[in-house]
Amino acid sequence: MAVHAPAARPKAVRGPEPHPRRRTGGYWVFLLPSAVLFTAVILVPFLMNIGISFTRWQGIGDPRWLGLDNYTRLFADARFWTSFRNNAALIVAMAIVPTLIGLVLAATLFDYVGKKFGPRTASVLRAAYYLPQVLPVAIAGIVWGWIMHPRFGVLNEFLALFGMEPRGWLGDPDWALPSVMMIMVWFQIGYPVVIFMAGLQRVDPALYEAAEMDGASWARRFRHITVPQIRPEIYVVLLTCTIAALKVFGPIFVLTRGGPGGATLVPSYFSYQNFFEKANVGYGAAIATVLTLLIIVVTVLFLRIQDGEEGDS
Repeated sequence: MAVHAPAARPKAVRGPEPHPRRRTGGYWVFLLPSAVLFTAVILVPFLMNIGISFTRWQGIGDPRWLGLDNYTRLFADARFWTSFRNNAALIVAMAIVPTLIGLVLAATLFDYVGKKFGPRTASVLRAAYYLPQVLPVAIAGIVWGWIMHPRFGVLNEFLALFGMEPRGWLGDPDWALPSVMMIMVWFQIGYPVVIFMAGLQRVDPALYEAAEMDGASWARRFRHITVPQIRPEIYVVLLTCTIAALKVFGPIFVLTRGGPGGATLVPSYFSYQNFFEKANVGYGAAIATVLTLLIIVVTVLFLRIQDGEEGDS
């Protein structure tokens, strides 16, 4: 009698291997140091500043609650609005003018100097333009104070060679703000040059070569290739320089202390005066709060405009 071997069991068909679980919780550990620093250095002081802005406080003793009185007083204060008008002029000097000049200089160094004299020459000139950004603000301010001194300043000595009258550049209410604006253009111009030249490194050289072979002049290459290709860098420079202009303090403190007669007063220095010179901490906190909110609004507007431009392109 034949013995039949038991039939082999069919192998179970395994389903697809489950995907390994992604570990997402571990990444938060790397964000903790920056989150702690942001909370301790920015968020908590900002919230404390907002709270103090609703009080009358001299920095010692107990603050007295005033509600919105500081803000009501602030928006009726002529010096507050004067400081913002001066700040608008510094935005022109620190953001708009350096961006325009920086675009031309960066394109010239990249598309002309670099090709004709070599990239090393262009790099040396780029470093020279950036040098004012490296100098400490106090040192640069003191040197410019010597240059513009009304009696023995180099600038007046130079103008005297052409028969021009000496001026009190930083002591004359009519000339103090234009003088500070000129200094800030010099101080700020290296930053956009470096950013724009870095942006030009990612532009395809074939675009410039094709345009040059077609007979396009430097100006046409600048308009139709350089500017459109580095538009994101232009937005970054305009945003960061505008924020720097809104919160500018060091040059004003070193050069003019907001004078003469408030001709160069800006909100950051106006806030400092009330905080430390007049011991009116609550009023100074209200100025700082308004300035911070303005910077946030400007940042959001810039980002929305940039997103809209990128969506249309």
